[in-house]
Amino acid sequence: MSSKFLWITDIHLDFLSTPEVDRFIGKLQSESPDALLIGGDIAMASNISVHLKKIEDAVDSKIHFVLGNHDFYNGSIMSVKKEIRDLVKYSSKFVYLDDSQPIQITEDTALVGHGCWADGRNGDYASSDVMLNDYVLIDELKDLSKFQRLAKLHELGDEAADRLRHNLNLAFNNNKNVLCLTHVPPFKEACQYQGHVADDNFLPHFSCKAVGDVMLEVMHKRADSNLTVLSGHTHNPSRAQILGNLVAITGGAEYGKPAVQDWTW
Repeated sequence: MSSKFLWITDIHLDFLSTPEVDRFIGKLQSESPDALLIGGDIAMASNISVHLKKIEDAVDSKIHFVLGNHDFYNGSIMSVKKEIRDLVKYSSKFVYLDDSQPIQITEDTALVGHGCWADGRNGDYASSDVMLNDYVLIDELKDLSKFQRLAKLHELGDEAADRLRHNLNLAFNNNKNVLCLTHVPPFKEACQYQGHVADDNFLPHFSCKAVGDVMLEVMHKRADSNLTVLSGHTHNPSRAQILGNLVAITGGAEYGKPAVQDWTW
């Protein structure tokens, strides 16, 4: 009997009225998934726990999730992660993948994940004039010069890459297939706008090269295994075959219209 996994990403519940949030969560409940995967950008720092708790109360399954950049808005990365870890500690349903060991989801498939961070390494950061809200609304990124910020983005990307290198290798030791949930796409090919790869102006802020490099490193050594990556962040759906055994799928999204992603793996 096959399992039913629902994947949602970039749902931005803070853009909805309370009745609209309740209707969307009711839809998730009606789907009766065996597991729910949430790819980040759930809400903002002030209300993310409230929204996660609503989902927990409604869905009768494990809830595997990562956080996105919006989840830290008007707060700090450190404080939000502490709040989330405290929430997860007392829940039998939540699995915060940044902190988790690989999860066995089928006989030969494991789940790993990390929110990741756009690390400024793809595209042309030095010449980019993009100024994300991240850089004024997240404590660790605001009040920095452009190149102080780049150093911090490198640090965040490298932290994600190190964690995923460990967990990917651990997962593939006992599985032929691994599913990896991230918020930020790890490959520029999976970071698209209107059907085309984002340009050098936007790529530094929408992809995590450090994580992509780790995935390439791992999969070049495991030709008989398969890795499927589910990401969000760009709000533009895409599917990129990176290697014969590595596919990167990015979910679409629209503010005010959260949806279950249509995907196969």
